[in-house]
Amino acid sequence: MIRYSKENPVRRCMMKKNLYSLTLSDEVVREVDALAHRLGTNRSALVNRILSEYVSVPTPERRINDIFEAIESLVSPSRELVPFFAPNSQSMSLKSSLAYKYRPTVKYEVDLGGGEDTLGTLNVVFRTQSAELIAALTDFFRLWARIENVCLAPALGGTIACSLYDGRFVRPLAMPRGHARSAEDIASAISAYVQLFDRLLKGYLSGDLSAKDVELAYRGDLRGRGLLI
Repeated sequence: MIRYSKENPVRRCMMKKNLYSLTLSDEVVREVDALAHRLGTNRSALVNRILSEYVSVPTPERRINDIFEAIESLVSPSRELVPFFAPNSQSMSLKSSLAYKYRPTVKYEVDLGGGEDTLGTLNVVFRTQSAELIAALTDFFRLWARIENVCLAPALGGTIACSLYDGRFVRPLAMPRGHARSAEDIASAISAYVQLFDRLLKGYLSGDLSAKDVELAYRGDLRGRGLLI
């Protein structure tokens, strides 16, 4: 029997935080505040990060950053996806251009702020005024949700509750099975999934792939996946 780990592999190093009183020199505090401002964080978060690195205690923020750095290195060579993330952020984006009139873009936002039951979410964000493109994207998202609930959901042990809003398709990222996974394992699974989604989306929109072709390609890819999310 395969068991599911209920521990979030990103937040497995979550630590309880308390208020502590420290005596620091004014010069040190000024430099910490200046660096925190440049990094887009705050004094407490930066001091916690510096101390955790010094004493080799992993933090959720460090693990998320490691995952995003690995995703960046995995997708950058193809040039199909342009990655971006800010330090200490729990989300990153990967931008892709569609071969369509006016070259609209799709942005894949990977948010790893999951709870106990999910790794996070994948948000597929699109902005266009073309009714034709909106209809085609909506058809693809519905097709994708149907395929995943037929092919992948049984292996995950439940339905995949995707949502479709104006300009956004949201797909939860399932908790990986079994033992704790490394940042590289999770990054590889997310990168491969987004690249597959992007490739099949573009093929569907261009007319090169039918709904049946998309399903066959998905099934073929699923057989080779090492980590299901």
